[in-house]
Amino acid sequence: MEAAAMKVVGLAVSLVLILAYAHADTGTATFYTPPYVPSACYGFEEQGTMIAAASEGIYNNGAACGRMYRVTCTGPTNLGVPQPCTGNTVTVKVVDLCPSPGCQATIDLSREAFSSIANPDAGKINIEFTE
Repeated sequence: MEAAAMKVVGLAVSLVLILAYAHADTGTATFYTPPYVPSACYGFEEQGTMIAAASEGIYNNGAACGRMYRVTCTGPTNLGVPQPCTGNTVTVKVVDLCPSPGCQATIDLSREAFSSIANPDAGKINIEFTE
């Protein structure tokens, strides 16, 4: 009986961990173009092109610097490009702040990162993202 109870507890813990990991936040993404330096997190140090600027809520006074996010396009935000998504997912590193009021998205991706998940002609897309 104890072995069966331990299996049930182990299964429950595993399920909770899987569900916690599988949860994705939703938001929107736009893109910005080079030059990508200087950045709020790394100054003039290049960080590649699979990078992003985080909105103030994610940026959290710089706490997000260096965090990696998996971003997936889920659909359009306007009628300009009705099916902008490529079906790909991209992993980006937060290197900058996307300050308000100019920031129009949850995450502002580099043009290269945006292009890997959506048609740049869309300009702004709906996304799911996880850290």
